[in-house]
Amino acid sequence: MPPPERNTMDLNSTVSAERVHIAFFGCRNAGKSSLVNAVTGQALSVVSPVAGTTTDPVKKAMELLPLGPVMITDTAGFDDEGELGALRIKKTNEILAKTDIAVLVVDSSVGFKHEDGELIRLFNERRIPFLIAFSKADIARPASVPENGVLVSAATGEGVNELKERLAAFGKKEERTILRGLLPENASVVLVIPIDEAAPKGRLILPQQLVLRELLDFGHTAHCCRPSELPALMASLKTPPALVITDSQAFGRVVKLIPEEQPLTSFSILMARYRGELRSQIEGAELLGGLRDGDRVLIAEGCTHHRQCGDIGSVKLPAWIREYSQHEPEFSFSSGGGFPDDLGDFRLIVHCGGCMLSPAEMHVRAERAASARVPMVNYGVAIAKMHGILERSLAPLKGNLG
Repeated sequence: MPPPERNTMDLNSTVSAERVHIAFFGCRNAGKSSLVNAVTGQALSVVSPVAGTTTDPVKKAMELLPLGPVMITDTAGFDDEGELGALRIKKTNEILAKTDIAVLVVDSSVGFKHEDGELIRLFNERRIPFLIAFSKADIARPASVPENGVLVSAATGEGVNELKERLAAFGKKEERTILRGLLPENASVVLVIPIDEAAPKGRLILPQQLVLRELLDFGHTAHCCRPSELPALMASLKTPPALVITDSQAFGRVVKLIPEEQPLTSFSILMARYRGELRSQIEGAELLGGLRDGDRVLIAEGCTHHRQCGDIGSVKLPAWIREYSQHEPEFSFSSGGGFPDDLGDFRLIVHCGGCMLSPAEMHVRAERAASARVPMVNYGVAIAKMHGILERSLAPLKGNLG
């Protein structure tokens, strides 16, 4: 019996990181904001004849069938001027790192500018598929329109539906599942979820949500517990679970509470496999034991939160790394959208699972690290390596590392 079809079109259930990110770029006053408002059907962005009205990126989650859930982003003009303009352009460049599909908006009455060519170069360099929207088609029309071009007018609505249809025609993201190929039908799975001072109040973190929902979608049985409750839960089950999945920072406790033959992995390792990053993360883990005094290590997180006592990124990981390497590396920290421009001075990057970052943004970070020849490993793989259980935590993947 095939697994039930997943409802991937639920607007409210699809988080930002799992959406297709479509961003609108162009020069000031090219008509980006008006076009974004026309595409979304809402007065999302402030529209004004004054050049440079859009300062910070403006985002809107919506459905774009048949593409599915998308995130639409309006950006500041790429030809902005002055000190503030430079900051706005920097922010626009950051949006590029998160973009799956780009729309270059060109004012039909002005034509291509130098900055438009620079944006096209960046799209091609980063392998971002893009369309060119020739705006204000009710006022002027270009002599010719390239194959990837669309004539549009936010004022009359001309070409807006065509633009949406052509964006949707880029195709949906490949439908992947986190647990693909790992479980028999009607499997029983134990999820170990610490509820401590680092846990978000009133909710689960994204990897836990995604795994739990997937288990329910495909007819498996999920048993959830805190680490302290694991022995009692395991004893209550008539047959051993097909898999135990734990939060990475509980690896050390969990491995002592279950039989050696019990298949075990972590949410973080599953997410790395899901996003196709696991092989490189395993390679990065090999450097943990080779760190020396004074080596610079960047610990990066994709989300921002108030750091608690015993924080995983700023406290636990540095302590584990010092103990494992038997040396004193120097640690730097970044969070949210911030990620150092210059990575060359770092010996290793230890990154969170990146569940709040889009796959495109994580891919860009990984590419930048590779270009700088700096290995990168995520929290889960690093913790498993330092606790001596990486091979065991990879065994349930049956060699299928993504």
